[in-house]
Amino acid sequence: MKILHTADWHLGKKLNGFPRHPEQVLVLNEICQLADEHCVDLVLIAGDLFDGPNPSSESTELFYKTLRRLSADGKRAVVAIAGNHDSPDRIAAPEPLALACGIVLLGYPDTVVPPFETENRIRLLQSQPGFLELALPGIEFPIRLILTPFANEVRLKKYLGSEDSSLEMRSLLAESWKNLASEKCDDKGVNLLMTHQYFIPSSGEIEPESDDERSIAGLGGTDALPVSILPDGVQYVALGHIHKFWKVASKPCPVVYSSSPLCYSLNEAGQEKYVVLLEAKPASEVDYQKIALKEGRPVLRKTFDSVDEALVWLDQNPDALVELTLVSDEFLKSEDSRRIHAAHEGILDIVPQLRNRTFSVGSEAAEVADPELDKMTLFTSFFKQKKGQEPSEELKELFHEILHS
Repeated sequence: MKILHTADWHLGKKLNGFPRHPEQVLVLNEICQLADEHCVDLVLIAGDLFDGPNPSSESTELFYKTLRRLSADGKRAVVAIAGNHDSPDRIAAPEPLALACGIVLLGYPDTVVPPFETENRIRLLQSQPGFLELALPGIEFPIRLILTPFANEVRLKKYLGSEDSSLEMRSLLAESWKNLASEKCDDKGVNLLMTHQYFIPSSGEIEPESDDERSIAGLGGTDALPVSILPDGVQYVALGHIHKFWKVASKPCPVVYSSSPLCYSLNEAGQEKYVVLLEAKPASEVDYQKIALKEGRPVLRKTFDSVDEALVWLDQNPDALVELTLVSDEFLKSEDSRRIHAAHEGILDIVPQLRNRTFSVGSEAAEVADPELDKMTLFTSFFKQKKGQEPSEELKELFHEILHS
């Protein structure tokens, strides 16, 4: 059987004020085409379906239309879980209609999916909290899914049945997954685990989260989870949360972040985005490959020594979303900033950098702490530290007015 793994759609996302909806329409259409082209039997979507708990009507419409296309109007199973950006209730709300099309939407870890069978013979064989087993048309063996949507500590402990606050969440998750795998996963079916968590390899290697991605631990969830807590008997772990393709580990099975479909922050600049295509059968290692996505505007960070040089490059890259760093001996003039914005509609930010001028945080902090310095000097020093250039005369005049108002 063939399985498509995707995650972190973040529908409704903006980058420095730039809406990404038109690009999301294109890239989700590309994902639907890939599912059809490769005759996929099952689609897994590993959380962060929306960028926030209250998505716009256009993002919601795009989500439902894409799910219907991915399901091939009920011929293909789709299983999606909530991530840390999602409202679990909103994700789970359309369950009765979704199940009729073979679409399973899980908002909470303790969800028990009710029995269903579609006209095209997608059928639920069994379900309990954190687990479901599916029969798919044309597939002679069952598909078992251990599923843990993102949840905060309170929800996870309710799902795991623990009232002991001293027990570590990773230990509780490990025990729960181990029990489900040993009870439900044998070599007569395909066994998968999908969750929206932050995993790290046993070596402790850290993969940075996106700079605008809210920390899972900071939301009351688990800290980084080592792959050592994953159960035996699972053939592939489909992850969401990290926005780049990352094979966290090969053992006990492939543990993989598929990546987001678009670049959603500046620290993703230059990244290629993917979905993952799996071929799986019982009692065998899963074959998988990443497939590069072509749609969406590239996000780039570029540094130039002159405005004219930057303008030439911008003219050659009209479709990019760009953060420009301009290195010069002088402060960036307002007319140069206007020239750049007029030449290219995808400017995310312009970062001026003075050549041979450094603004050490330590020295600046010492300077700011000097009681002999007047307030205007303090303001100018602070502004240089943060912006890399002196404040304009207009800004100084405004600050002076504030001081004396």
